[in-house]
Amino acid sequence: MADETIQATVLGAGSWGTALAKHLAAQGHRVKLWSRREDQAAHIQEHRSNPDYLKGVELPETLSATASLEEALGDAEMVVVVVPTEANRGLLERAVPLIPMDVPVVSATKGIEQGTLRLVSGIFEDVFPEERHSSLTYLGGPSFAKEVAAGVPTAVSVAGHDEAVRTRVQELFNTPRFRVYTTPDVIGVEVGGALKNVIAIAAGVADGMGLGHNTRAALITRGLAELSRLAMKLGADPLTLAGLSGMGDLVLTCTGDLSRNRRVGMALGQGKTLQEILDELGMVAEGVKTAKSAHELAKREGVEMPIADEIHDIIYEGKPAREAMVALMTRPLKDERH
Repeated sequence: MADETIQATVLGAGSWGTALAKHLAAQGHRVKLWSRREDQAAHIQEHRSNPDYLKGVELPETLSATASLEEALGDAEMVVVVVPTEANRGLLERAVPLIPMDVPVVSATKGIEQGTLRLVSGIFEDVFPEERHSSLTYLGGPSFAKEVAAGVPTAVSVAGHDEAVRTRVQELFNTPRFRVYTTPDVIGVEVGGALKNVIAIAAGVADGMGLGHNTRAALITRGLAELSRLAMKLGADPLTLAGLSGMGDLVLTCTGDLSRNRRVGMALGQGKTLQEILDELGMVAEGVKTAKSAHELAKREGVEMPIADEIHDIIYEGKPAREAMVALMTRPLKDERH
């Protein structure tokens, strides 16, 4: 149990939002879990479960569910936002006026908004008034929802520009089974979290084609080089990309059987269409949309990202997976450090 208990609100009742709500509630915090669907909120409230996203996980009595933003946010002492990237702006425009002043806000979503090419932190800073930017933090690192909900030992990082605020969030989330580190490098955590999903699709494509461990290791390593180049161009600390939100999250998402993005890639590598894959998946795989945004952002910033470009072409241009792999292996030779 936490030394101090608070009223926390989690916006978004998907698998990750539900897992984080359970994690906070299990410490004794009072948690309100907001769902955009009234039927889902009612089921969670009545049955203490969310079978659509975390089947078989019992939710604590200290967790309640609601479909009302006003009810969810009115007395919040910490707000955690866990909705798909493309839903963030619209939700925040409704939620920000309802969030009490000086309350820490935690984003637990990673992606790049289509059109604007804004990281999730950029969306938050667009919608929150500037005087509230110091209250914004960003959670990242290798963490599958199902394992966090089961209490599997996990380590993550929380980024924010204000040391006191990120330390506060660290203390509220940290447990002996959920270790939280802090960092001021918001860009590094955000880019690492967004781009690992695209590289995970690439790793899945290779697995779906029946390629070996050598191929997967190459994609992870060169994928890290790609996301590091973009992150540093945007102002990130390169050490962040060697940590939990970079290498850690990348390895997990590229190798774990619970990775939705890897599963998308595997199906693409087996020749299935994107629509067939998404229909079977039944939930968001952030890497699909991020592949388009990352492709455009890399072009804008003049950063070479061949793996991300090939995944973009497989998803959005219909390029055969085998042709994409050949293109990667036959690029002009170069020094590994560049």
